[in-house]
Amino acid sequence: KRKRTSRRISERIEKNIITELTIAKRLIEDKDIPVLFYNYSYIKDQLEDKYQQRVFLPTIIERAKKKGFYIPRRKKNTPHDREVSTQYIGQLIQHDSSHHKFSPYAEDRWCLITSLDDYSRLLLYARLVERELSWHHIRALQDVFLTWGIPFRYYVDSHSIFRFVQGRDSMWRKHYLVTDEVDTQWKMVLDECKVNITYALSPQARGKIERPYQWLQDRIVRTCAREEIRTVQEAEKVLEAEVERYNYRQVHSTTKEIPIIRFERAKRKKNSLLRDFTVFPPYQSVKDIFCLRATRKVDPYHKVSFNNLKFRVHKAPLRKEVELRIAPNLKTGIAEVRIWYKDTLTDVYQVKNSDLNLVHF
Repeated sequence: KRKRTSRRISERIEKNIITELTIAKRLIEDKDIPVLFYNYSYIKDQLEDKYQQRVFLPTIIERAKKKGFYIPRRKKNTPHDREVSTQYIGQLIQHDSSHHKFSPYAEDRWCLITSLDDYSRLLLYARLVERELSWHHIRALQDVFLTWGIPFRYYVDSHSIFRFVQGRDSMWRKHYLVTDEVDTQWKMVLDECKVNITYALSPQARGKIERPYQWLQDRIVRTCAREEIRTVQEAEKVLEAEVERYNYRQVHSTTKEIPIIRFERAKRKKNSLLRDFTVFPPYQSVKDIFCLRATRKVDPYHKVSFNNLKFRVHKAPLRKEVELRIAPNLKTGIAEVRIWYKDTLTDVYQVKNSDLNLVHF
């Protein structure tokens, strides 16, 4: 005879569900917090992480509707058909940044920079920064290339860091350089590493990375509001935890697989376009590749100037152009300036980041 099993949850679990729903309602009602709806999956994860209680998602939704913790969402007229458009890992890397008020207790907005592999949906890079600079995106390239390998193509929007886009002429200003006639600092790194770039022409075309952004933003904001986080360093820990959950525990809604499992299986089957990174000659260090670039002419005193700084050049002829390859260290505040004349490293100098004015790049 089949035994009767009770499908009712315990009073402790019921109480914790209501507690978490009440916290979510308080966040929604707070005008200063950009949380507009209930996230029942987030509440499910909170129950597992905080209380070690496993509850099925339909149970939480049923309790929410019964107790009045429910806001119906408007249905979209044209639903987006999500699909994987690549056949290999490393074939296409979606890269973008997003400015957002991630914590209601922080004074300023922060910038979230991420890189996502299209085939596996694995987040290869994710970091929060207080102010977006070209150097932050170059460091993202360095982290991806050294950790995962060099991909075949990057997919970005037309942000000024990624692409030089010139406007039309006007009666007040005459433009002499057209779009893509000047390479940005970020693009020069990719060109040197022989990585292709595709530019999206609309936000709708970048939907694959916009959805992970929405997923990360929503969860980071909720956690930062709960824990009253005020600094980007504290928010970084929240981001690390959410990226770990997304990459190693979350089943992706499109691929129906955990991203790291899909990525590793493709790697084992050699279903990959990723190349191993090596420092190619004549360069001697990763600082020669992942760097900011500037060209200067050697003056009659065997010196070049950059942002009111003077550097002596020992192995280059007078009035010839040399290239300054600058690798800032944001932790120490010291940048390494490596001066190249053709295929020869002439000099190496250490200067303060503040003296270089990194915003100029």
